[in-house]
Amino acid sequence: MAIPFVELNKINPSSVIELYELELTVGLHIPTGNPNSLDTVFRFHAGANLNNFGQIIFNSNSYQRVAVKVEGFEDTSTGTIPRPTLTFSNLGGIDKDSTVMTMTDFLNVVNTVTPGNDLLNAKVTRLLPLASALDNANFVGDNPFGTPSTDRLQDKVYYIDRKAVENRQIVQFELVNVLDMQNKKIPARIVTRDLFPAAGTFF
Repeated sequence: MAIPFVELNKINPSSVIELYELELTVGLHIPTGNPNSLDTVFRFHAGANLNNFGQIIFNSNSYQRVAVKVEGFEDTSTGTIPRPTLTFSNLGGIDKDSTVMTMTDFLNVVNTVTPGNDLLNAKVTRLLPLASALDNANFVGDNPFGTPSTDRLQDKVYYIDRKAVENRQIVQFELVNVLDMQNKKIPARIVTRDLFPAAGTFF
């Protein structure tokens, strides 16, 4: 991965584009065998595109424009590892087979696999390519940057730690850095006698 310091130090550097990938786990978020034919990776972005189709093409992958507000990735004011939030509009957003699902609809499908999961531990990757690295398909006519470069900043990987808000308007998730997961308290689920017969007994 090229770290584009030369590009960023130019008088007129290429813009940095924010792209996101939400990766689901078979058996946790998607049924084994995937009878619903859900994608295991959802690619999206929150900003305007360079053409009229609302998608950004990067490395031959299509990133769909989604109504989402992304905050907290750069927040280091407290001296702790950032815990960013993704706030999705709940009026539509996940496009599956030309059918727009609300985020609540999407969570309902996930929760049929693991009740109450709400995308817990789903992987979220933040990609930061430069505009000069985008595929030619993004541009009408000639690519103003010439041949796409390989310039991009380092990917950042997070995991969904909890669903913070869900109502008719929005669904908000709090993310945790992979390094912060090492301090996660256990158990992460309620301990019941049905699942753990020894719960509540002493040896």
